[in-house]
Amino acid sequence: MNGAGNEILILDLRGLDHEVAPQDARAIARAPGLRFDQLMTLHAPRRAEDDAFMRIYNIDGSLSAACGNGTRCVAFALAREGKDALRLETDAGLVETWRLAERVFAVDMGRPGLEWRDIPLAHEVADTRSVALEPPVAGAPTHFSAVSMGNPHAVFFVADAALVDLEALGPALEHHPLFPQRANISFAQILARDDILLRVWERGTGATKACGSAACATLVAAARAGLTQRAARLRLPGGDLEIDWRADDHVTMTGPVEFEFETTLDPRIFQDVAA
Repeated sequence: MNGAGNEILILDLRGLDHEVAPQDARAIARAPGLRFDQLMTLHAPRRAEDDAFMRIYNIDGSLSAACGNGTRCVAFALAREGKDALRLETDAGLVETWRLAERVFAVDMGRPGLEWRDIPLAHEVADTRSVALEPPVAGAPTHFSAVSMGNPHAVFFVADAALVDLEALGPALEHHPLFPQRANISFAQILARDDILLRVWERGTGATKACGSAACATLVAAARAGLTQRAARLRLPGGDLEIDWRADDHVTMTGPVEFEFETTLDPRIFQDVAA
């Protein structure tokens, strides 16, 4: 599936007692036609009130605590079973989704983390709205805004996002010593107080057409800086997302999903894969 262009692969393991190892995720990503931005694995719910337990993998096999576009895709997949509202347990906590139209879903992404320990950063900073990039990276802005949406985000506000060399700056910034758990890197251009253009380098995946948690983090960062309202449209290469930082401090993301194909994994893709 895809959510606003974010390539999502859903692996339904609800009827199986099976855990996906990092090397399994890497093997699936290398299989013909199965490359993904995020792999969402569904497991039987651990609590009676939930619909499923969900884990999220990047293409390098690392785990991610949040993926809004992938969660909307899961919501659409389970809507085929007659579930228009979901409670999904993740390693980062409970995520709730609901259907607004046939292929439009909203996700409650929870409260943003705004303290340096929450993100986390490598050392204390007085104000995460503007953090000095030390040591500097050639070609990158000197300051960024740090936000956690269950995973770490660094948001750089730029005059023209199209001019950013994402392939060069993304890896250097993702692995910057300020980010002990690496970071998702966003370059945001403010078009209006309710309109933002965004390009994202995702931790463990690379440049993607969309990143839901990055869109949420960017809206929070922009609103904290006084650049936008608390609700805005985020324009990403794969499509638009509507983000609302509500009065109760929760961030809601709304956007489209598309079904692409369904298949069964061939066990041979896991042969001769190094751990």
